[in-house]
Amino acid sequence: MKKLLLSLIAVSALAFTTQAQTEKGKFMLGGNVEFDSNKPNGASKSNTIFNIVPSVGYFVTDNFAIGTGVGYESAKNHVDATTVNGVNIGGSTTKNQAFVVAPFARYYKGITEQFKFFGQLSVPMAFGNTKVGDVDGNNYAKVSKYNNVGVALSPGFAFFPSKKFGIEFSVQGISYNDNTLKNNNGDKIGGNKDFNIGANFFAPKLGVQFYL
Repeated sequence: MKKLLLSLIAVSALAFTTQAQTEKGKFMLGGNVEFDSNKPNGASKSNTIFNIVPSVGYFVTDNFAIGTGVGYESAKNHVDATTVNGVNIGGSTTKNQAFVVAPFARYYKGITEQFKFFGQLSVPMAFGNTKVGDVDGNNYAKVSKYNNVGVALSPGFAFFPSKKFGIEFSVQGISYNDNTLKNNNGDKIGGNKDFNIGANFFAPKLGVQFYL
């Protein structure tokens, strides 16, 4: 009887440990931060990319959360002045800035005490504009604006070193994006649509989440 009681306590403790992070009523806090700077050979300035999209989710049932990310993204590209066939071509700086919203739904499936598989369906949206300035990054003028709406289904694994902290490894499995480009008057001047399927395990994403 004593052994049975101890076994039941152990099983209950294990069940609590495996569900403590993703049980109903919990919040998950995380997000993405990206900064990249690269300088092509011979270029006078570097091109930069900066994204920050914090996110929050709520577990409506055990292992199932819904939430959203809200943030900002920016990219800056420089083109140096050059001479082509004796004609001087002035340099320029192009800057893209966008407001980002990314609602999502995520489901976890327990594998072991500290590992869980998850699948996330998200709808990332970006609303921004493009400005062009001189080679020194001055005198910017807005030349166009763009809207990008996508859908992505991403699989991943989560490792929980503690009940309130998780480390994630994920890849993009299936995605669709619809990008629309408009001029300053709101007239459509371009855009593209693309569909991708197949996880690229050589381009993983590493992230962290806090569970409260």
